[in-house]
Amino acid sequence: MTTFVPKEVQAGLDSARMQSLKSGSRLRLSADGKLHPVLRMWDTGFSVDGTAPPVLRGFVDLYDGAIHLFQCLIVASEEDAGEMKFEFKRMTAVSDTAPLDFEQLADAPVALIEAQT
Repeated sequence: MTTFVPKEVQAGLDSARMQSLKSGSRLRLSADGKLHPVLRMWDTGFSVDGTAPPVLRGFVDLYDGAIHLFQCLIVASEEDAGEMKFEFKRMTAVSDTAPLDFEQLADAPVALIEAQT
């Protein structure tokens, strides 16, 4: 049995799917000072709206609302069903503290208590 869907119905279904993806994601991509909404994200990449695809390549920053999650090196992969897909070449988690350049011992004292005289 084959299923035939008229073009108008298929266009309506596609626009409803894109609208639900846009409203359901808080992820944003920052590239060249501009923010682009991320529709979906998976382990090896992410997708943005493909109707007006931005020319994205190189280093970008991924945010969840106002929280900076990752610094990424990306490359465009393919366009599929109104989504432009990108792949990560590198994805580094962002930390809010500076990395330590020494080893912290597990049993190290937390504070120094001086003797009262």
